[in-house]
Amino acid sequence: MATATMTPQPSPPRISAKNRKRINIVLLTTLTAVILAIFLMPLAYGVMTSLKTEAQISSIGAPWYPASPVVYEYEGREYDVYEVPVDGNTYEWALVNKGREASEFIDPADPSAGLIPWEGRWRTLEQAWQFDPVWQNFVDAWNTINFPLLLRNTVFYAVVSTIGAVSSAALVAYGFARYDFPHKSVLFLVVMATIILPPMVTLVPTYTFFNRIGWVGSWWPLIVPQFFANGYNIFLLRQFFLGIPRALDEAAMIDGAGHFRIFWSIILPQARPALLAVTLFHFFFAWNDFFGPLIYLAGNPDLYPITVGLNGFQGLYEGQDNLIQAASLTASIIPLIVFFFAQRAFIQGVVITGVEK
Repeated sequence: MATATMTPQPSPPRISAKNRKRINIVLLTTLTAVILAIFLMPLAYGVMTSLKTEAQISSIGAPWYPASPVVYEYEGREYDVYEVPVDGNTYEWALVNKGREASEFIDPADPSAGLIPWEGRWRTLEQAWQFDPVWQNFVDAWNTINFPLLLRNTVFYAVVSTIGAVSSAALVAYGFARYDFPHKSVLFLVVMATIILPPMVTLVPTYTFFNRIGWVGSWWPLIVPQFFANGYNIFLLRQFFLGIPRALDEAAMIDGAGHFRIFWSIILPQARPALLAVTLFHFFFAWNDFFGPLIYLAGNPDLYPITVGLNGFQGLYEGQDNLIQAASLTASIIPLIVFFFAQRAFIQGVVITGVEK
């Protein structure tokens, strides 16, 4: 009796470590590109909308970019240009005589050829479009809401409040990082608790206090509190200061340096990445701050920043998305420029402050 022999099955090919690494890189790059595209889609929509007219936005079948229908002037009249398929090719011809089943076109590239008959329903043809951005939207937005005044107010608020927030946070963080004093841990925990405290909880008593002392309607309620440090900024700077070796402090003390001299000449130069990160964090916060100026600067439009000015502009031109997007993009130019030139140091500071050396 014959016995059947089992033929060994070939094992599936293994992916080498080099190919596996390449596949991981491709997948990671693709995922990153998709996420980046999703985040940039609102910005792209804003840019494209800001360069359109109301007619371009409301036109049926218009492309996503700013474009106007192509027209051709023939014998003193303008005719729409369509994409006409003929013998497998597509031509851009101007529709002169419209018919139900047959129409007549003129070729803009060769008008001397006369009218060209075409069999078919012209309503099924695609309209020809040409790129036609409208830069006047930015000029109208700039002149309507007095952008120079709004920019001056916003820059003043952002710069002065940033100076106060960073300088005060650096001093407090230096104290928590270098000094030992009673109940240090409890006090630091109280400072950290202010991060999770909702601003709405303190809004009414804070507004009442500033109103009692006559500061409502001025910059003081927005700027003065920034000189008393912020829990988030203190935490970031303290984490960085803890990573600076204490041996540098001791060497400076041997040379006769005091505490402030150590802070100014040793700690701050070493903490430039963290200081820049905190500076940009607060600068962007102040630049985009809307609720604070809306509450404390009410009734004083000469002090309005861009955020409050844009809110009034939106109410004035409600429904005109092109002008609203143009004004919003104009307001975001300066923050984009600042972040573009400081992005490397900003990212480095964010990473360093979150990782203990």
